[in-house]
Amino acid sequence: MSIYTRSGDQGQTTVIGGRVTKDDAQVEAYGSIDELNSFVGQAVSLSDEVTFSDLRKQLLEIQQELFDCGSDLAYVKLSESRYKVTPELAQRLETWIDRYEADNPPLEKFILPGGTPLASALHVCRTVCRRAERRVVTLSQVKEINAEVLIYLNRLSDYFFAAARMVNHRQQVADIEYVRSGKVFGKK
Repeated sequence: MSIYTRSGDQGQTTVIGGRVTKDDAQVEAYGSIDELNSFVGQAVSLSDEVTFSDLRKQLLEIQQELFDCGSDLAYVKLSESRYKVTPELAQRLETWIDRYEADNPPLEKFILPGGTPLASALHVCRTVCRRAERRVVTLSQVKEINAEVLIYLNRLSDYFFAAARMVNHRQQVADIEYVRSGKVFGKK
């Protein structure tokens, strides 16, 4: 099977049920998710199989689910019966977030993205995830979509934040607080 057409594509691409231009909001949305998936793969490659076996397993599952997100957004016409992203996926992310946050040191101020190479990679995942979420919001304004994809991406960016902090904590690297931040977390 050849991965190229030899004739070019004239700036269009195939989606499930038709063709659109490569800068279509639909392609921007699932293309951003594909980019995120590549960064998640990079984070997997940086994770130690012993120290971070739980994280590696989760990230590999997230990669599968990001393909599911892209698939759900790739239809020309809404097709609820074929959706792969369900509420249970976001709920599971919340469980993972809660588990990591229970072990993470208390957070009072904004922190700078960074720390260990793995934590830094997870912060990149977080910011790319936020961009993918924005692209899906744009798509949702012009086309009906599986709303569960938006919920999943929103929780996923929170997961990457909690996971990055967990990685730094396990490797005894302190998060660096943003020095001009007041106490914004933990207020009652």
